[in-house]
Formats: sequence, structure tokens, C-alpha cells
Amino acid sequence: MNIFVAKLNYATSEDALRQAFEEFGTVDSAKVIMDRDTQRSKGFGFVEMPNDDEGNQAISSLNDTELDGRTIVVKKANPRG
Repeated sequence: MNIFVAKLNYATSEDALRQAFEEFGTVDSAKVIMDRDTQRSKGFGFVEMPNDDEGNQAISSLNDTELDGRTIVVKKANPRG
């Protein structure tokens, strides 16, 4: 399951993002999207979890919670169109 995470603190690392989701199960990848020109976080990222049940649990548990001082938005990612 691909999970979209928005409103991240610009200082949040991929490791911190991974650790937040690993509480709910296996994480295949955690990626914070960076601006190509400034190399600064764009404030959102994606987490890939192989187990849909664990992914859904992470979404419901982490949405509207605080990570690194910011309230994050967590939802299932829409496929690229």
C-alpha cells in the first residue's frame, strides 16, 4: 500500500518518517520529497507498506497526529495519473 503523508515539518527525515510507520508493521520504503533546486523538503512524502491491513491501521492511527512538531495528514496515495 502506498501512503501519502502531507504537512511534514521541513526538518523531518526519511528515517523519522519510517520509524513513525514501523510501529504499525513492515515498511518497504519511506521517502520525503525534496525540491530539485533548493534540496529542501517540499513538506510531503510517501511510505510504502506491503501489508494493506497494517497500512490502513497506520493511516487511521497517524492521521491528524503530531510528528516533529507538525500535525500531519496521512491517507492512501492516489495512483499517478
